[in-house]
Amino acid sequence: MSSVTFETQRAALADVVAIPVTPFAEDGTVDQDAHRALLRRLLEGGISILTPNGNTGEFYALAPQERRLVTELTLDETGGRAVVLVGVGHDVPTAIASARHAGEHGAQMVMVHQPVHPYVSQGGWVDYHRAIAEAVPELGVVPYIRNAQLAGARLAELADACPNVIGVKYAVPDAAKFAAFARDAGLERFVWVAGLAEPYAPSYFSAGATGFTSGLVNVAPSVSLNMIEALRSGDYPAAMKVWEQIRRFEELRAAGGSANNVTVVKEALASLGLCRRDVRPPSKLLPEDERAEVAAIAAGWAI
Repeated sequence: MSSVTFETQRAALADVVAIPVTPFAEDGTVDQDAHRALLRRLLEGGISILTPNGNTGEFYALAPQERRLVTELTLDETGGRAVVLVGVGHDVPTAIASARHAGEHGAQMVMVHQPVHPYVSQGGWVDYHRAIAEAVPELGVVPYIRNAQLAGARLAELADACPNVIGVKYAVPDAAKFAAFARDAGLERFVWVAGLAEPYAPSYFSAGATGFTSGLVNVAPSVSLNMIEALRSGDYPAAMKVWEQIRRFEELRAAGGSANNVTVVKEALASLGLCRRDVRPPSKLLPEDERAEVAAIAAGWAI
């Protein structure tokens, strides 16, 4: 498969990488109609890459058949209008099966969630990702890195073995560490996606990122697009104006160790009448006073 260059996938990652929510119906199941409507809203809003089964989509709260459903709904609704980067993870056989399922339904890339295990060695990190990447050589593979211990040299080692590892969602909240990691791994070798969304995008772009993930984009696609346009043109004062606009919303999401990361996004969507606010444990609904604040922020963006 060495002839595959993944140029389309690499170009797609250098953008606002939307992480759609997974809306739930009153009976607790995935609300397929609301899900499709939210996806259409993103596509019509100018978003060109979607990550179903990301953390904003409550990946770890979905049953295996629900994760497959979300993948299929997203690929069907997108219909080639955007690139789809499907989140996969858990044990190696489960991740491989999810990646193959994604490819069979038309996905071009998979994002591999950080291995959730109390004991992660650096060599084991390489082995985990290598097993998945080698199983789907035709798909672009994007490791989701939240491990501050991981050395950039390990990513380079992985890509030496698996040329389909083409991008990185880097989500360690340390701009200096990101700058060093990217250079140790190979700054030009990978597409660097700032994995902590808009709050970190300006500092990570200054160090070499060319894309950023977003959950906020579910609520206000134009706000996220305004930020990436400013960053692409190197206009950091303009990017920071957007940063100020989204600061409080993102602070609410990040509070308490990101306890309400998804809850705040769904609350904003509910305030706009776009889906129910329901989240699954271990997430929880917001208290009443914070609901009003989130609704006010979302209403302000809509103007």
